[in-house]
Amino acid sequence: MRFWVGAYAPATGSAEGIGVLQAGDVDSAWASGPLGMVGTAVAAPGSPSWVAAHPVHDILYAALESDGTVQAYRRTGEARLGPIGSAVPVGDAVCHIAVSPDASFLVASCWGDGRVVRIDLDASGRPSSTPVVAPAATDPFGATSNGDEIATGATVSGAAVPDLAAAARALREAAGEEFSHLVPAYDAVPETDAETEEARAGVRVSRAHEAIFLPGGVVATTDMGYDLVRFWRPGGGGLRLRQEVALPRGSGPRHGLWHPSGHLYVVTELSREVFVLAPDAAGSWRVISGVPLLGTLEDDTAAELCASRDGSVLYAGVRGSDTVGVLAVRGAGEALQLTALAEAGTHWPRHHVVVDDTLLVAGQLAHEIVSLPLDPRTGVPGRVRHRTPSPSPTRLLPMR
Repeated sequence: MRFWVGAYAPATGSAEGIGVLQAGDVDSAWASGPLGMVGTAVAAPGSPSWVAAHPVHDILYAALESDGTVQAYRRTGEARLGPIGSAVPVGDAVCHIAVSPDASFLVASCWGDGRVVRIDLDASGRPSSTPVVAPAATDPFGATSNGDEIATGATVSGAAVPDLAAAARALREAAGEEFSHLVPAYDAVPETDAETEEARAGVRVSRAHEAIFLPGGVVATTDMGYDLVRFWRPGGGGLRLRQEVALPRGSGPRHGLWHPSGHLYVVTELSREVFVLAPDAAGSWRVISGVPLLGTLEDDTAAELCASRDGSVLYAGVRGSDTVGVLAVRGAGEALQLTALAEAGTHWPRHHVVVDDTLLVAGQLAHEIVSLPLDPRTGVPGRVRHRTPSPSPTRLLPMR
């Protein structure tokens, strides 16, 4: 089985462009076999940190994060892509794109300036050169004052948080050259962690992060900076705001997942929680429950959220202490229960995806992709089964 691999280019990473991963046999629907990078499908120096596929045509769309543009690519071979036209400017640090189920448009989310942008697609999948910016978000909690900053602190339940970076350096020195590679690279951190620094300083800036298409033509978007989940309907060539739901202040909603039960699950980057949202009889959304990813550290940041094949288990990646929260879906989907916090098997798990009995994890700062077997009874990931070097991976997308 093969996957497109989104990644960061040399300005913030080390990838040449969009990569291709092979997991197990090429013609197999299973991903439990050995891993290997096939190569680079197309050079993309603008950092294709997120890629999304057209639902019908052999076309891939990439968010070129450092360029602030969206570029369309056509598949030109088994593992090759070629650009379609010019890149479309959308906004600062575009970090996510989602294609509508009917393939009539895509929505781009921009972390740098908070923009949510609609780009129409023609019948062949080619994007319009005139994107439409949706109405900007406003902070539901108002301006931040010096006496009302976002609480981050340096303790958990009154205990001091250990300095993992210092501990890693000390352990590596004690282990010596022969065994130093076995010590987790907790001292390898991103060059800039603006999200965490802003939260610590109480700075609040709009940070759009993802769009999720829901049934009935509704689009949900997350705003990590303003702690918002916003609901839209397409209209007038753009997006019309229908409703906003505020999550707890400083939680930082990052990514979401629509569940067949009719619930929307949202993982928060800064508070490391998963919230459950549901619509009432009139179609208005509200938060009905939430669960913390217990055992994480104060400086950790949650990343991706995905579900098992049958939707009974959710997996939330946590960067820093490098774990995966395993959550069981309870009742009719209205409640979640944390059942395990498993090792991710790699450093800085930026993205992960479930393929049958396997969890594939992109370790951004470890520059590798690993596979973990999933227990068939509990769904809990086991120890790393296979791994392969991969430069700055940030997104794993199964090929059709």
